[in-house]
Amino acid sequence: MRRFRLVAIGGTFDVIHKGHGELLRTAFELGDKVLIGLTTDAFVRSMGKSHSVKPYVERLEGLKKLLANMQVMSRAIITPIEDPYGPTVSDPAIEAIVVSDETYDRAFEINRLREIKGLKTLEVVKIPMVLAEDGKPISSTRIRLGEIDENGRLLRKDKFA
Repeated sequence: MRRFRLVAIGGTFDVIHKGHGELLRTAFELGDKVLIGLTTDAFVRSMGKSHSVKPYVERLEGLKKLLANMQVMSRAIITPIEDPYGPTVSDPAIEAIVVSDETYDRAFEINRLREIKGLKTLEVVKIPMVLAEDGKPISSTRIRLGEIDENGRLLRKDKFA
């Protein structure tokens, strides 16, 4: 049962994995529409990541493909974000935000900024990190390093046992 008209999530969505799927699934279960903030190339560069990230256009296409596979594309609103907050700090229509353990604290920063602007705070829904076979969180970094695949299956059991 959907509880909100508009739910927000945000991310880089570089290497799409099972954790992203869980974040999106939860958001679409909760909201009639889901506003997805997708980090721009400039914002990614400002994060100082130690690895390269696919260009925005490629990440956008991968995200759209996943949304189409989930059959929720008609309920998605994808917007580029230039900072960690995007429209969540200024859009009064957003009612909730779905975050992971990794981004949980950011949701409270967002609510503090909304309060300062006189906006209603967002309901914060935290999902647990999706774990790989080895019990460690699935991440784009681990996938990029060849430790696991997008579903969390171990690829090099000998080195990571």
